[in-house]
Amino acid sequence: MSKLNALLAQADALKGALDQHRDWDQKRVQEALNIEYTYDSNRIEGNTLTLRETDLVIHKGLTVGGKPLVEHLEAINHYEAVEVIRDLAQQKAELSNYSLMTLHALVLRGIDKDNAGRLRQVPVMISGSQHTPPQPWQLDKLMEDYFYFYNDQKEEVHPILLAAEMHEQLVTIHPFIDGNGRTARLVMNLILLQYGFPIAIIHGDTETRLAYYAALEKCNLDQDKKDFHCLMARTVIESLQRLLKLVEKE
Repeated sequence: MSKLNALLAQADALKGALDQHRDWDQKRVQEALNIEYTYDSNRIEGNTLTLRETDLVIHKGLTVGGKPLVEHLEAINHYEAVEVIRDLAQQKAELSNYSLMTLHALVLRGIDKDNAGRLRQVPVMISGSQHTPPQPWQLDKLMEDYFYFYNDQKEEVHPILLAAEMHEQLVTIHPFIDGNGRTARLVMNLILLQYGFPIAIIHGDTETRLAYYAALEKCNLDQDKKDFHCLMARTVIESLQRLLKLVEKE
């Protein structure tokens, strides 16, 4: 059995164990996870709010002295986007162009009204990456192919691999001026939630962030996705183990 298949089997076993606990206080735990996920996803992109500050901005409407307004908006917007993916998953709504644009519009709400929920019209470069995203004139066809892949593969591959693929492909296409990473991670977690997995949090600490970027770069430059798929599977396993520990205590 390959390393990836072993990780997927471990994730399935943990999910099966978690599914046995249907009466635990999901709302309280999910609320804490929504805040933590918002904190870490924004931290990956350079937001400097702490976990505590993120919670205060979202739940108390406080302004943190010395922190830019945009960082407050990023926290509020992402938190609401997480609530949206939970609602979409509960409604069994599948990933679509409409849901993707809705999520991106939320991510950039009040930050960049001209580009929120819209494909970019200009070429872009990714800071620190050797990958050059496609030109604007290529985006319509690439996004059409993106959703074709989703609809073609959603019943064929393991949900964790599907979530990882839709995450990686969106980052590689880089269809937006800004907010591509946050939106791609929201898409990944929407798919995981649709299949009954918990939200998977890619942490924003330096070591994890560098491993995440290195795995994405390997996808882009070498067309080798094994590291990225394994990284995503381990991230899901970590979330499952953490939740299982919590519910078994209760």
